[in-house]
Amino acid sequence: MLTIQEVMETILMVQEEHLDIRTITMGISLRDCADPNPKAAQQKIYDKITRLAANLVKAGEDIENNYGIPIVNKRISVTPISMVAESSTAEDYVGFAEVMEKAAGTVGVNFIGGFSALVHKGFTKGDKILLESIPEALSVTERVCSSVNLATTKSGINMDAVCQMGQIIKQTAEKTADKDGLGCAKLVVFANVPEDNPFMAGSFHGVGEPEAVINVGVSGPGVVKYAVEKAGNVNFGELAEIIKKTSFKITRMGELVGRRAAKILNVPFGIVDLSLAPTPAVGDSVAEILEAMGLERCGTHGTTAALALLNDAVKKGGAMASSYVGGMSGAFIPVSEDAGMIRAVEDKALSLDKLEAMTCVCSVGLDMIAVPGDTTAETIAGIIADEAAIGISNQKTTAVRIIPAPGKKVGDYVEFGGLLGRAPVMPVNPFSSSLFVRRGGRIPAPIQSLRN
Repeated sequence: MLTIQEVMETILMVQEEHLDIRTITMGISLRDCADPNPKAAQQKIYDKITRLAANLVKAGEDIENNYGIPIVNKRISVTPISMVAESSTAEDYVGFAEVMEKAAGTVGVNFIGGFSALVHKGFTKGDKILLESIPEALSVTERVCSSVNLATTKSGINMDAVCQMGQIIKQTAEKTADKDGLGCAKLVVFANVPEDNPFMAGSFHGVGEPEAVINVGVSGPGVVKYAVEKAGNVNFGELAEIIKKTSFKITRMGELVGRRAAKILNVPFGIVDLSLAPTPAVGDSVAEILEAMGLERCGTHGTTAALALLNDAVKKGGAMASSYVGGMSGAFIPVSEDAGMIRAVEDKALSLDKLEAMTCVCSVGLDMIAVPGDTTAETIAGIIADEAAIGISNQKTTAVRIIPAPGKKVGDYVEFGGLLGRAPVMPVNPFSSSLFVRRGGRIPAPIQSLRN
């Protein structure tokens, strides 16, 4: 039985502490849409997405109205297109991206993920075509998001893919130069990718998923920050307990929304992703939670330890609230989407190297980071390789979403607006890693992969 105080706490979380459901995402399998004729395959894709997701946006709006819970985004993820399109005779997959865009516009979602490939152990024909199609596909669409998984703990790091993705990220930035390289904000490179992640840009519908499913991503940095500030100068054990209890309440709300949406749409409920997802709004920042713990500015010494405590407590509290937890589940630390992170970079408290260290204990990786436009493809590949190494060695997901902003230098800004926010251009290490990343082949799996 809920007490009146608990009900009031939840109302205050929504009204004053930026609590919302970040996204309900419908995952849709497109495996039955494969066809030798690319036009026929694309028509099947359009028909299936618009049929299954026809009421997705309305269902979200009805839940918002009935329960008073803001649901910021309604999105779709689909089977990695490289798997669907490679049965066709298409020589590039831009047409598949365009039909994803058209279907997303028809049903009214703001993003659709799944222009993706899994190449951690090698390339198929479809994987190669998809990677080559990414720059053009992201430049001619607005809603389509792309991701590539190029490393796992079991298989090691595909360094050929790492090197190629450095080039593709550069090409994508150049093709969207008139929008500060916006295409790169829709492109993620993963190690150990989760196949049920509801958050863009890395969302896709994995091969082990059902025909259709509803996954939910919660938000909540503002709620946790308020709880940490209210707790005052307690010890770390008490602080972790407070964050756990707060995470429990946030997750319960996510579970309620996910199950309700699944029932309305007559598809199974999948998972709640426990990630704390910040927004550019002041007071809705992961960096500000860390600063509320006692750090003068995010990025100073102690930041990694504070983030580790936060991430662990969020997972423990969320795991008590739901039996079906998945996706990333932890704290996102994007720069452009977090007002506290932006301020920390501006104050020179937070560097690329410190962000990399923080990714060892958080759930994502180097996220929404702008670097100078003249950063070489090999340097970007080196950054990707470092993150992949952290991921496979620690048996966790890591990712890179980086924007080599065309024509920009350190101290300039990229402006994306909305949830993607704005970011100061950060310096990269000036020394070359070209010979290293160009060796090619695959970095072997670490010894901890031998668990069978």
